[in-house]
Amino acid sequence: MAEAFGWGTLAASSLIVGALIALRVRIPVVVIGLIMAFGAGVLISAVAFDLIEEAVDTAGNNWSVLIGLFAGCAVYFIGDRLVARLGGADRKDAQGAQEGAGALGIVLGTVLDGVPESIVIGLTIVKGGAVGASYLIAVFISNLPEAISATTGLVAGGWKPLRILRMWIAITIVSGLASLLGYGLFDSASGSAVALVLGFAAGGILTMLAETMMPEAFDHARDWVGVATTLGFATAFLIHTVS
Repeated sequence: MAEAFGWGTLAASSLIVGALIALRVRIPVVVIGLIMAFGAGVLISAVAFDLIEEAVDTAGNNWSVLIGLFAGCAVYFIGDRLVARLGGADRKDAQGAQEGAGALGIVLGTVLDGVPESIVIGLTIVKGGAVGASYLIAVFISNLPEAISATTGLVAGGWKPLRILRMWIAITIVSGLASLLGYGLFDSASGSAVALVLGFAAGGILTMLAETMMPEAFDHARDWVGVATTLGFATAFLIHTVS
């Protein structure tokens, strides 16, 4: 169980790294957009090859995967709207739209974005005896642009650096606990249940990408977003093939 918490925390620790980078280096908004697009491509690849493919192989049928996929989409869709009402709609904006937004909404929104990824880390340890290296790397890489973009916006919105770092540290710990939850809940789960959870995570991640991460990336980088996204997808795919 300690292993699940440790790997989940490690994968989310890039949130802290990204925040430190953003606090120390002034990054142009267009570069932030490209980094976010790269991270989106990484996650799309992880969804395709580490979640959906694994879910189908585990369940032996498509129904569990599809049910999980749409359930994850629905939960994220509803959760994101509740978070928006609390002031977390622009949590990934790099230009300071968080000014005047509710701190609780921003924190809950960021947790909502990352929890499905973390649960899967614990789940892979249960079923495989070890964490999936390609998926772990994909989550670690994808967290960097999210933290860089959000931190840049929070600073522009008037947040103090110490407050921002405390937020990311807390979210990193929550991610570790989510990984621990994935380990504990699915220790004796059936193949169909595991496939359902993998599909659920995939649906949540895809919805998050479409609703928050990719629109922000396009707003900042425009024409080069497609290139950066493809590069991120290819990078994650190569990691998957060699791990």
